[in-house]
Amino acid sequence: MENIKIIAEAGTNNNGRYDQAIDLMDIAKRCGADFIKFQIIYTDGLYLPGNYEYGHYDIKEVRKIRDEGIMTDDEYKRLNNYGQKLNLPFTASIFDKRGLDLMLALNVPFIKIASGDLNNLSLLRQVAKAGKKIILSTGMSTLEDIKRSVDEIIKNGNTDIVLMHCVSIYPANLEQTNLRFIEVLIKEFGLPVGFSDHTETSLAACMALSLGATWFEKHFTANRDQKGLDHAHAMEEPDLKEYIKNIQMANKALELKKDKISEAELFTRKRARRSLYAAVDINSGELITEGKILVVRPENLMDAADIDLIIGSIAKTPIKQNEPFSLAKVTRQKIDKN
Repeated sequence: MENIKIIAEAGTNNNGRYDQAIDLMDIAKRCGADFIKFQIIYTDGLYLPGNYEYGHYDIKEVRKIRDEGIMTDDEYKRLNNYGQKLNLPFTASIFDKRGLDLMLALNVPFIKIASGDLNNLSLLRQVAKAGKKIILSTGMSTLEDIKRSVDEIIKNGNTDIVLMHCVSIYPANLEQTNLRFIEVLIKEFGLPVGFSDHTETSLAACMALSLGATWFEKHFTANRDQKGLDHAHAMEEPDLKEYIKNIQMANKALELKKDKISEAELFTRKRARRSLYAAVDINSGELITEGKILVVRPENLMDAADIDLIIGSIAKTPIKQNEPFSLAKVTRQKIDKN
């Protein structure tokens, strides 16, 4: 069974509030996630002030994020400490050197680079040189884009990379997920590959698992009705719990077992498989023909496939009707048909 990892993506769904971030950590723990990940956005390091056609770049929205949507560094440190108490490692997507420095100070298990920064070679170099595991999303990117980024990271001394297949559509329909690209990434790079899932069920993730994905990332929220960029397409707790359970069960289903037949299946076989029984009373010394054999359920001493061992044999002892045949009760000798 593959050692799969599941990242509960809280993003900015705490709405800049520490108490809501704590609630999200509790949800991720209850749902069985391996990690919880936030997005640490310092707007001065991400947005150029101004009015843009994209709503989330509107200067009013940027100011709102700056004033209301960001926790303090101290609160992130407290979240990290709380994650340690829960045995739920805390980490974050970072978008600049300041975020990277904070994550390094907290000694997080990995640094996440979002799809939007896959071409940000300056940031990739900084993260690579830090020496931490890198989870690199590949949304909005061609294979050549990904190669350039991976080469840059490796050139700067870091080979501990997980590539996350990602389609940056929110939400994405199943038919938009291009899941076979997971196989392309595995073949091209020989690195662990995961799936950053923006669909609304676990079906795509289970399919990705069967194609070789071992890391999974899923956005979640405490309440989808909240205002914000990510809440509407994120999973609430019951769905996230089922999502993680389904991936874990699918992983077990894909495990190749040495014994084809399980104990549970052996029990079913006793009822469903046929065996050989006497159709009539048979005297000692009597020839046993096919008409004197019942091939019926349940499984017993002789498998139905052994019928040719009984046809043409001689009963060594009397055999009662409905009594199971066994080789101990017959002498295997054929009739001389001449």
